Amino acid sequence: MTLIQVPSPNFNERALDVNTILIHYTDMPTAQKAVHWLSNPLSQVSAHYLIDEEGQTYQLVREEKRAWHAGESYWQGCTDLNSCSIGIELANRGHHYGYLPFPIAQINALLRLCEGIKKRWYIPTSRFLGHSDVAPRRKQDPGHLFPWKTFAKEGLGLWPNDNISSTEIDILDALSTIGYETVSPSHTFFAFQRHFQPQKIDGIFNEETISLLKGLFKTIEKPI
Repeated sequence: MTLIQVPSPNFNERALDVNTILIHYTDMPTAQKAVHWLSNPLSQVSAHYLIDEEGQTYQLVREEKRAWHAGESYWQGCTDLNSCSIGIELANRGHHYGYLPFPIAQINALLRLCEGIKKRWYIPTSRFLGHSDVAPRRKQDPGHLFPWKTFAKEGLGLWPNDNISSTEIDILDALSTIGYETVSPSHTFFAFQRHFQPQKIDGIFNEETISLLKGLFKTIEKPI
């Protein structure tokens, strides 16, 4: 994979070991505007990588450094996702400028990038997350059009098992055990649906949603 180097000054040292890949969309009109913003010292934001719609990959921050992409975030008790994650931005107009499906070339480039990062840092299959997963009250990216199921089939994320248990579960306890923040349940419900039930994003857990939540537990031998 050929990388275009656009060094960003917006980084510092990590306080935690890398164990997560965090996927975003840029929510900006063009990839070039996003690259400029993420490398501008005035923005105080950055990511390790950005992939444009044609699949060209830009590296802005070295993987061993702490990029500033997650902001206020939470997953499994960790409130400093910047320190433990590698952030990847996908050029997409987002919900502010006209959210579009992610092009095949862009997704293929992301798959290759994630495969390499997983090998370099021994990222667990369960730690491929979206920004909305770790910041459900603030963010909705990469959004419901991101192909999480495709990535899970490649070992880059989890997907609910079809063999559903009949055991009753407490929804909030289950979401918390997986890793989600549950301070604002409605936001967390939306985040779960964006990731695992993209055809139904209404914040209401019906029988199908609960079955997916149960199925997710079937894929986990211990909490994510």
